[in-house]
Amino acid sequence: MRIEAYSQVQQLYQTKKVNKSRQSAGVSHADKVQISSLGKDFQTAKTAVAAAPDVREELISGIKARVQNGTYQVDNGTFAEKLLQKYEEMR
Repeated sequence: MRIEAYSQVQQLYQTKKVNKSRQSAGVSHADKVQISSLGKDFQTAKTAVAAAPDVREELISGIKARVQNGTYQVDNGTFAEKLLQKYEEMR
């Protein structure tokens, strides 16, 4: 890459910036932010998800008790089917 070409391009952009700033020097602008109702809904959903616990104890308490008692059984056929299904989804 030639450095001279880069500095020539940079000089072109700098002159355009100066011209734009000179033209709009007398005009004042105010920034505004406007959030749509969909954006507000997303924020509400995000807050609700953040407030929810990562683990739902009411669902896992029964399984946890069976694992601790040694009575939890896994159906190997169902496990293999779900494993292959996940594998196919990832491909």
